[in-house]
Amino acid sequence: MTALPPDGPGRPEDDDLGFEIPDDLSGLDGLDAAPAEPAQRQADDAPAVEVPDDLAGLEAAAAEPDEPVVAIVVTQVAGAKPLAAACSLAGVDVDAVPSPVGALAVLRHTADAAGTAEAAAAISRMLRTSPVILLDRRAGRIAASRWSAGEKEDDLAAGLVLSGAPDLLDDLLVGGKPVGEVVGVETSVGMSRWAAMRALSAGGRRRKD
Repeated sequence: MTALPPDGPGRPEDDDLGFEIPDDLSGLDGLDAAPAEPAQRQADDAPAVEVPDDLAGLEAAAAEPDEPVVAIVVTQVAGAKPLAAACSLAGVDVDAVPSPVGALAVLRHTADAAGTAEAAAAISRMLRTSPVILLDRRAGRIAASRWSAGEKEDDLAAGLVLSGAPDLLDDLLVGGKPVGEVVGVETSVGMSRWAAMRALSAGGRRRKD
């Protein structure tokens, strides 16, 4: 009888497998745990991310208001009270302040440009043939337009309009001066129709005198 090879019947030669099978497989013990080392190394090498305990700074940043919008209608009305009366009859909420070039109507509601345009149209319609100029400052830009009898006539160069304007107009429009600090301010808010008609009548009598 021919003796079988020591490793058992049917074992192919190492050269037929394309790689060498070791006789001692003890070195393979623990291979299942090998992939954990790269994963651990990646976790150790990952940059640390710090989460602040106090988020008050983020909340404060989110609560910061945008640049305030200011809209002013420049008129040729001689006094603040007659202008406030005219605006009251026109249904426009303003704070009217006197100025050397004519009373200024500082609009109360400036949420959108369309709203300030409607207010300028209403004021110019009430003043009839006396044109007015709307100055609207929002998003860091100033737009100027001329209105007459409820209609927009044309756009103006804001720089040219402000070049000869009184300091008060500049302070209110771009200087951040609160209208409440202006001497002689009159408001159209809460003015009754009777009080408005009386103020306009008194203004007309003074012009005749």
